[in-house]
Amino acid sequence: MNVSGATALVTGANRGIGRHFAAQLAERGAKVYATARRPGSIDLPGVEVLQLDITDPASIEAAAAAATDVDLLVNNAGISTGTNLLGSELDDIRREMDTHLWGTLNMVRAFAPVLAANAGGAIVNVLSALSWFSYDGSNAYAVAKAAEWSMTNGIRLELAAQNTLVTGVVLGAADTDIMAGADYDGPLTDPAAVARAALDGVEKNLIEVVVDQWSAHVKASLANDPADFYQQLLAT
Repeated sequence: MNVSGATALVTGANRGIGRHFAAQLAERGAKVYATARRPGSIDLPGVEVLQLDITDPASIEAAAAAATDVDLLVNNAGISTGTNLLGSELDDIRREMDTHLWGTLNMVRAFAPVLAANAGGAIVNVLSALSWFSYDGSNAYAVAKAAEWSMTNGIRLELAAQNTLVTGVVLGAADTDIMAGADYDGPLTDPAAVARAALDGVEKNLIEVVVDQWSAHVKASLANDPADFYQQLLAT
């Protein structure tokens, strides 16, 4: 689809990758609904601001009712609790799942009829290389992102009949607020580059965009003995 002339809704548009999505969409000639739990935190010119909490079904329904012209949905909103699966609060693990799986799925369910009414359009789900591996200290996030990745593949099949493109965007670590306090000293991808690659991918009708070399390496490793990958991971 063409981004120019599209009507896009971006979740988590107040900072990080979401802010760059909203800004670049506007620059490319799209009408943009920029959403956040705290709409006052969005300071981008040329966008229409909506309040949206993707963990609140009523908030999602209100957004879908207000934005009936959307033909490009960007599911970007996310959290990272830095939580493992054992010895951690279950509520923190549930927060990861409620955001990345259930929140994103509820957005898709609410906006699928909107997209169908607008010739099908496209959905972009911002995923993670942690969809494909686990890392001690981020295991709850990895489980939630793996579920979101699988969900993305599922909705792609279910929405094909209404001509909706579903693009999964996979990246490693980006230079955003989520990573600011993380115990991580590896390379950080420019969030502007993530948004740019994703939107370019939508215009090329790609179903998957692998943003960086690390994510490509992780994906390639899935065909091999997992012991090799984890030995390398633990050695770094």
